[in-house]
Amino acid sequence: MNTVLDCRGLACPQPVIRAKELLDSLEQGSVEVLVDNEAAQSNLERFGKSQGCAVAIRSAGDTRHIMISKGPHGNTAKAVAPEDYRCDLPGTGLIHVIPADTMGRGNDTLGEVLMRAYIKTIKNLSPLPAKIFFYNTGVKITATESDLIAPLRELAAQGVEIYSCGTCLDFLNLKDTLLVGQVTNMFEIMDAMASSAKVVSPY
Repeated sequence: MNTVLDCRGLACPQPVIRAKELLDSLEQGSVEVLVDNEAAQSNLERFGKSQGCAVAIRSAGDTRHIMISKGPHGNTAKAVAPEDYRCDLPGTGLIHVIPADTMGRGNDTLGEVLMRAYIKTIKNLSPLPAKIFFYNTGVKITATESDLIAPLRELAAQGVEIYSCGTCLDFLNLKDTLLVGQVTNMFEIMDAMASSAKVVSPY
């Protein structure tokens, strides 16, 4: 069974939400999701794999076709490719959410100094967070050249998943300048916060 879901023109995170609703209604089969931007394609690919589904992608003009295939038991024999397996993932229930490029309220100059120290200190935590989400003006940190990119890349190399809100990147005209991590959406942010054992924020 192959169902086509046309999500072209839909704002984030609607393509993921609609794909999830349709997949949840299927015992097995495939959902072919049509989108028209790279962020939606990336989000759907990551979502499909997180659900244990096989994901295939092809492009036709401006349309991206994301085929998400669900097996009879909710997954497939090869849900995750070997290169996607990371044995060094932190595996903790801790996530950080960073909603601004400054820390605290009051003096913004002081707030920038505090945020820089905060980001550089994360690597010294034990255990490391499993994920870090940047949203609102926090995405400036991941999409602007500074001495914070190196420590964030170091965290990513240690298995910490770094995500930046796609809507926020678009709003701030930073979608083409992301320097570390991946683009995410509101569904993934809320889902991670709801399922996490502990959420930490510097704001």
